[in-house]
Amino acid sequence: MNLILLLAAVVIFACVLMNRLTNRLGLPVLLAFIGLGMLFGSDGILKIPFEDFEMAEKICSVALIFIMFYGGFGTNLREARPVLGRALLLSSAGVVVTAALTGLFCHFVLGFGLLEGLLLGAVLGSTDAASVFSILRSKKLGLRYHTASLLEVESGSNDPFAYMLTVILLSVMGGEQMGVLEVLRAVGAQLVFGAGFGLLIAWGAIRFLRRFTFPNSGMETVFVLGVALLSFALPTLVGGNGYLSAYVVGILLGNAKLKNKNELVHFFDGVTGFAQMALFFLLGLLAFPSQMGINLLPALAIALFLTLVARPVAVCSLLAPFRAKFGQLVVVSWAGLRGAASIVFAILVRMSPVAVGSDVFHIAFCVVLFSIAIQGSLLPLCARRTGMIDETESVLKTFSDYSDEEGVQFIRIELREENPWVGKKIRELTLPPRMLVAVIYRGEGTVIPGGDTEFLPGDIAVLSAVSKPSLGDARFEEVEVEKKSSLCGRRLREIELPAGELVVLIRRGEEMLVPKGDTVILEGDLLVLNERN
Repeated sequence: MNLILLLAAVVIFACVLMNRLTNRLGLPVLLAFIGLGMLFGSDGILKIPFEDFEMAEKICSVALIFIMFYGGFGTNLREARPVLGRALLLSSAGVVVTAALTGLFCHFVLGFGLLEGLLLGAVLGSTDAASVFSILRSKKLGLRYHTASLLEVESGSNDPFAYMLTVILLSVMGGEQMGVLEVLRAVGAQLVFGAGFGLLIAWGAIRFLRRFTFPNSGMETVFVLGVALLSFALPTLVGGNGYLSAYVVGILLGNAKLKNKNELVHFFDGVTGFAQMALFFLLGLLAFPSQMGINLLPALAIALFLTLVARPVAVCSLLAPFRAKFGQLVVVSWAGLRGAASIVFAILVRMSPVAVGSDVFHIAFCVVLFSIAIQGSLLPLCARRTGMIDETESVLKTFSDYSDEEGVQFIRIELREENPWVGKKIRELTLPPRMLVAVIYRGEGTVIPGGDTEFLPGDIAVLSAVSKPSLGDARFEEVEVEKKSSLCGRRLREIELPAGELVVLIRRGEEMLVPKGDTVILEGDLLVLNERN
């Protein structure tokens, strides 16, 4: 037992060190985790024998629950709303088109059986949320046309569809008679029960979190941890898609106004980071490099077809009707990274009683290695060459935990009795340009400041400028004013905001405006709101 714990500690330390090394080299960190697992495995240096696919499938499934849940939890729906329909179209129809084209390529070009080829296409049909999240965050890729949000939602929500295709094809290959109606009924059950239970669980969890007072924030994180597990297990019992449910619950909780959200973000950030580390290391441990040689050529052919044909065809056919820019089509096509989900689905094939002539596991493994190493490494270059990089945008805004990650310049001032501000109203102060009072802590409470707010002895004033951090129980959120918005052309004093909300800053192009009552809101303005949790 002690030896196992020692080995686990060594692996964790090695993964953390590899994380820093890959960041310096510009390589996706998940590739390092896989490589480390292969190094420790049967064909590696330490030669640890591990071929328990059943245990690996269980561990990987649990890890995927947290990756899916936190993928939803960290997605900013407000940022994603303009491209939500397109993202969901890619995550559903896009998976089907990609899987079908890949399956036909495997059958007609590589000589696989038709159903076997389609099965391999289904296994490789989805893009990997962990890989996409990791690269977008680590490289801080701010992309034009809400492309980062599109990729976030697509990669976070398309695994359930690949999972459904894999399960259905395994059933058909196992001899189960399934006509068109049976297939549609199975898909409908997966979607309806998955999404339905996700909505119900999220609704109940949000109401409970808002009404129940926990003795400490640690118990709140434990409760949400249980919610994440419940969101997968409950719909699975009745034939629903657990991964879809976990994603739905995550995205609804992540965009709800909850207390102690910072603690939840930090907790699940750590849990998901560990889950990714364990998942990719374990998958590397399962692989046998000695068996990869005979599968390398077909895997390379499939990887090239996926990257250069199947994914671009799916993306262009689905996004072109929305008049997507050429650069966006190229970047979204290239960002179709395959990852852990594909290998986990390949493990399902390996464990099934269905006779499959090819080594689906090692083929999928090689495709994933190619995708992460080549596509992932070249994604920043692809974005730059196509002119898709927007230096004024931060990819962190596509995450609902953006406020907890973005560095901010703030001034915190404690007002004692001798301070000249005491007894004055905010509108009587002369503040530096681009600076304003964002929040006032008074005793145990928080005051949302207005022009008539008067400073009292003992107040703690927080002055803010450009960014939107989360401080105490005050939250800062950005709202982009679109052309059809009812805010366009109205003066700030004419706008009725929800109780406890205040516009504290307006970004107009490159200019930062301190809002006043007479300020007219224009299309394209970015409003920074201060709101109570």
